[in-house]
Parts: sequence; C-alpha cells; structure tokens
Amino acid sequence: MRSGSSELLLEQQQQELRLRKLRELAPKKKNGNRRFRSWRERVRFYSTSTLAFFSVTAGASLLFLVPLYVDPAISTLSHDFIEQPTLCTTTRRENLIGIFNCSWSSCREGCTSDLYRCVHIYVTFIEQNITIPENMTDFTNYTAEWEQSDEATLLVNIKGCGYPPTVTCSKFNAFYGLPGAIFPCYYSRKNKTVVMTSYNHDDQVNMIIHFFAIPFVITMISSIALCVMHCDCRCKKDRSHRRNRPQSRRPRIDNLSDTSISTRVDMLTPAIEVYKPPL
Repeated sequence: MRSGSSELLLEQQQQELRLRKLRELAPKKKNGNRRFRSWRERVRFYSTSTLAFFSVTAGASLLFLVPLYVDPAISTLSHDFIEQPTLCTTTRRENLIGIFNCSWSSCREGCTSDLYRCVHIYVTFIEQNITIPENMTDFTNYTAEWEQSDEATLLVNIKGCGYPPTVTCSKFNAFYGLPGAIFPCYYSRKNKTVVMTSYNHDDQVNMIIHFFAIPFVITMISSIALCVMHCDCRCKKDRSHRRNRPQSRRPRIDNLSDTSISTRVDMLTPAIEVYKPPL
C-alpha cells in the first residue's frame, strides 16, 4: 500500500511540474503590456496617413493626367486658334494604308498605337472675320460670297486622336470627310494649315487648372506638411566646432630695434675675445 501511494504522489508531482513548465513556455498575453495611445499620438498617426495618401495619389495621378489632358491643352493654347468660328469646306479625303503613309491622321481612336490605317481630310476656310447666323443650316450660298484660303488639314483635336466616347472616328470621318461638306471650324493663327472642328479657350484653361495645378498643389502641400511633422527642416548653424576650437596665440615677436641689436652684439664681444682659436 505504501509503495502504491508513493507512486501516485510521484506521478502527481511530475504532472504538476509538467503543467508549470507548459505555463512558463506558453506565450504571454500582450494585453497586459499594451500601451494605450494618447489623443496627440492618434491625431499624429491619422494625419500622417491622410497626408501620405493625398501625396501619393495626387503625385501618381499627374503621371496619367499630364500626357492625356495637360499636354494637349497646352499645345492647343500655344497654336492660338481663333475664338469665333469660321466656315470650312471639305475639298478631299484620302484613305491610306501603311505606316509610312500614315504619319498623321485627322482622327484615330487611341494615341499610343501605331498607325497602319489613316484618313486625311483636307479643307479650305474663310480667313475674314464673319458672323455665322445661329439658325442657319445650309451654308452653300453663304460661303460662295467669301474668298477661300489655301488647303489645310482638319483634325479632331490638336493631337488628332482620342478615346471613346469623346472621340468617335467613324462618325467624324462620315460627317466631315464628305467632299463639299460645309461646317463651322477654327484655324490656327500661327499655323494656318491646322484646323479643328471645336475649340474653347476657357475649357483648355480649366483643363490645365483641374488636371495639373490642383494635383500639383495637393502634392506639394501634403509633402511639406509631412516634412514638417517628421523631419527637422529648420536650419541650425553648427557652432560645436567653434567651441572646441583651440585658441590660437599670436607668435611672440622680439624687439628688433637698433638699440636691442647693438646691446646683444656688445654682450657677445667679450666672449669672442676670451675664446681665441689656436693658430
């Protein structure tokens, strides 16, 4: 009986030791050591996240908005198109095939693909300042009274390309590519061989403001705010080297007057007389 009870006690002690070791090896709960953030730290964290989001989003949007919208708008303004429309007459249309024949196109869907098929539409326009009646639909008799310009190229926009639904080349070519068609248009004052079907100066300026100025300002403001919050942007002069710099003493300059030199010569004369080298 005693041996059986002693074995039971040993087993209980071993189980208790095992449980104690398992508790020691088990991962401790982190809730006990969790530190709660103050309201200042929370505001700093959320403001940093918001500013970083706006900075990255606005900066990345510029990579797509500048080539698609801003660059064509700047090119359109630089060509100085007339603000009041004139009348154009389609003279001829050419449907060409081949990459060497298609260096440009009056209209194409997509501005990055290579041109293998293109349509060239040529028009003439009235250079004089005219006022087109609002309700007029038949311009045949109206254009006969005015002198026509030299032949120019018709473009859907300054780049001659776009993306649906803004630009639909099938409708554009069917309407404006018909020889003898008369329609309002805008020609460039700097290059009169470039003609567009629609133009609005204010729309081009608004496009530059909305697609370039606003994202650029947001990127700059958010980046500067992040720099101020997390970087020491102040300019401090480092004066530590001045403090540790040893003070340099001026070299001692002996008196080089005539009296001092003569005095030293008189003092050396007796010593020379005492020592006489042997002959």
